[in-house]
Parts: sequence; structure tokens; C-alpha cells
Amino acid sequence: MVATFLRGVCRSIDVVVMLTGKAASYLMPILAFVVAFEVFSRYFLGKPTVWAFDFSLFLFGYIAALGGAYAQQKRAHINVDILYLSVSHKTRCVFNLISFSLGIFFLLVIINMSLGKYEEAIEFDYRRQSEWAPPMYHFWVMMVIACGLFMAQLGRDMLLDLYYLFTGQRLIEQENDDGN
Repeated sequence: MVATFLRGVCRSIDVVVMLTGKAASYLMPILAFVVAFEVFSRYFLGKPTVWAFDFSLFLFGYIAALGGAYAQQKRAHINVDILYLSVSHKTRCVFNLISFSLGIFFLLVIINMSLGKYEEAIEFDYRRQSEWAPPMYHFWVMMVIACGLFMAQLGRDMLLDLYYLFTGQRLIEQENDDGN
């Protein structure tokens, strides 16, 4: 009963993180188009845009931040494999719990800072210091969402490791690289 509930929680987090990561990946062609348009406009038409640089910075920030949890889900982040792969699965779980706890603490600090920056951006109408001067509040909202998703993914991973440490069984079987 408890295992079924925990599997459901883990799978729900998996779906939300996967959908967000894939949605963020669809911003990449838009980013490429904006950069290509700016190059064309600047060098072939002789009329650079005032918005393309800022827009591309925001898009890149969204892609990188919103893709972080998905990269964690796919185990695409950097790992010290020499040590990690040479120890037992239980020891790996302990390593994971320590590093994921530190990651969650760091993400909580970022959320706290982002919420403060969001409030300032709304109160003082902060804008990017450029000719286009777009507002900045949306970026801080995205940072809170991205950190929340990353924390959810790390919490899900911690749940799997804790379950294994307490029961000696895997809560969810390892998936292939293609998601099956």
C-alpha cells in the first residue's frame, strides 16, 4: 500500500519534470532563429535589432534552468564515477542522499533569493539595462519554478534511495536510456 503510493508520487514527479524538460527543449529552435535573425538583420540588412540579444539571453536562461531537473532525471549531470561506481549500491544511496540534500539546500537558497528579486522587480519595475529594457520579474518567477522542479526531482531520487536503504528493494526498477 505504502509502496504503491510512493511509486505514484515518483511517477507523477517524473511526468511533470519530463514534460517541462521537453517543453523547454522546444525553446531551442526559437533561440536559434532569434540569433540567426539578429545576424541576418545586423550584417545583411545593416539594421540590428534592439531586442534579439535580451530575448536570446532570456531564452537561454529558461532552457538551462528548466532543463536542470530533466537532466537530473536522465542522470546527465556530472558525476565522479571512479569513486561512485566502485562502491556498493547502499553506499551509492548514502552518497546520493548527502549530495541531494546539499543540492536541495542550495536550491532553497536560490528560491529565497529569487523571491526577493521578484518582489524588488515588481516594486521598482526592474528592467534589463539595455536599449530594449525588458522587465525582469518573469525571469525570477521562472527561477522559482525551475528550482522547485529540481527539488522535486531530487526529493523523488532521495525517496528511492531511502526506500532501498530501509527495505533492500528498489521502489522503481531502473529504466533504459530511452525511458522504457
